[in-house]
Amino acid sequence: MINNKRIIKKGISELKRSMPMFVFLLFIIQISAQNNPTISTEIDTTNIKIGEQVKWTVTVNIDSTSQVIFPEGQTFSPLETVEAFATDTTRKKDRLTLQKIYALTQFDSGAYKLPSQRIEINGTGFMTDSMLINVATIPVDTLNQKMYDIKPLINVEKSNVEFWKYLIIGILILLILGGLFYWFVLRKKPLTEEEKVALLPPYDRALLELKRLENSKYLIQDEYKQYYSELTSIVRSYLEEDAHVTALESTTGQLIEKLELLKDAGELKLDDDTIKQFKQILQTADLVKFAKNKPSTSVAEQDRKLVEQIVEKTHEALPEPTEDELIEQVEYQEELERKQKKKKIVIGIASLVAIILIGTTIAGVKLGFGYLKDSVFGHPTKELLEGEWVRSTYGFPPIQVETPQVMARQEVKLPSEAKAAIADIQAFGYTSPIGLFTVGATSITLNQQDAEPDFEKTIDQILSNFEGLGAKNIITKQEEFYTVSGVKGLKVFGRGEFLIPESKELIDGEYTVLLFGGKGFQQYVILTWLEDDTYAQEIVDRILASVEVKTES
Repeated sequence: MINNKRIIKKGISELKRSMPMFVFLLFIIQISAQNNPTISTEIDTTNIKIGEQVKWTVTVNIDSTSQVIFPEGQTFSPLETVEAFATDTTRKKDRLTLQKIYALTQFDSGAYKLPSQRIEINGTGFMTDSMLINVATIPVDTLNQKMYDIKPLINVEKSNVEFWKYLIIGILILLILGGLFYWFVLRKKPLTEEEKVALLPPYDRALLELKRLENSKYLIQDEYKQYYSELTSIVRSYLEEDAHVTALESTTGQLIEKLELLKDAGELKLDDDTIKQFKQILQTADLVKFAKNKPSTSVAEQDRKLVEQIVEKTHEALPEPTEDELIEQVEYQEELERKQKKKKIVIGIASLVAIILIGTTIAGVKLGFGYLKDSVFGHPTKELLEGEWVRSTYGFPPIQVETPQVMARQEVKLPSEAKAAIADIQAFGYTSPIGLFTVGATSITLNQQDAEPDFEKTIDQILSNFEGLGAKNIITKQEEFYTVSGVKGLKVFGRGEFLIPESKELIDGEYTVLLFGGKGFQQYVILTWLEDDTYAQEIVDRILASVEVKTES
């Protein structure tokens, strides 16, 4: 009994000594568990119909310093990845919760395994669980539902929306140009002060200008030269306009001589004192302008008053204008107005033409003069390129392609030797009414379901058809072609001289043929276009980029 007690005491003592180490180990284990990542997955449903989507969610709980790489691309095959949504991140202290959602689908019925996905964390891969997804077909009632033949294609009249749009734009441009022309040319603008003065009779204009000279600051600022220059210019202009004396280009002596001759001839009734005073003023002005003479302010003001009196006396001395002179004056004014109006119209038209030319040049440099010309005058393939495109599926096995116009079904007459190999042929095509642009799609079903398509024979037949339509000097090249979804095909392309329909003229053109196929079927897309038609080349590039086919019949 005593020994048992000793053993128990000894055990308790040992336990007490080891307890700190035990607690430390538990702490380490706990810390390690917290640092380990956790991964969980869920799916919203395991049963869908053809074309429906399932949402597969993966949630990762990690340390804030960890790096995670989620699956990318088509790693869910046989299921197709429709969309991988952005990763949702939630932080709680030093832990992160990352959630990634994938939208998956399948277009064939059956049971499909969603494979395990690799989640890489800090370089280490973790695999998720696999799942089974059932894809059910959509039931079609073929017993109670009546079956009808496929309706034939009908021609739909082209919408006039584009025509009306361009018409409205054209009318708006014309209205803007007309408004500018009226505003700057035809509109009767308010006269400026200078224009109002210019329209006054010579006598009234001279008195008004002398009054302005009186109120000027020339004398205050000692600008005597400018003062006398304007003073003599006013009186000389008046004499030239009203008395019809060539005064502006005459010297002082010549002008005085002309006035004396008019006085002696009785055409100008001025007294000798007036002419003498006028001569003295002109001489004073010459001294001021050319000899830098500086009269007193009072003399300058007195000279202005004398000039005003000379203008008044000259106006009174002039004989009254005859009726013919008055008529001539009216006619002269009307003619002057007509010339001014004509000048405004010419300037306005020239300005508009200049604006149009500048705008055209800028647009030509920016867009290209060829593109600008085609935009104004139209181009058949440019209109196709910029029109409303249609994406449709043609034939069986189906060919999906985007074209500027809907392709219409074509009647194909098979030769007797081809009927043995071909079970069915479905052809569709579109031909531009102007130019060489054509696009066609053909699906062929073979009689033997395991027979491989003969691309070389098809190419030979297409080239023979070209030659049968008058084509010459055909050059052929080949290369592999892949659709956007990765379907492999054969691309045959080249150039040649093609015969324009309803013409004997040969033009340089290009062609491209895409060929696809599998056991028991064959598909091909064919295009032709003018060699130098850049718009047609853009159409072809867009069509080729849109082609999608199914490789199973």
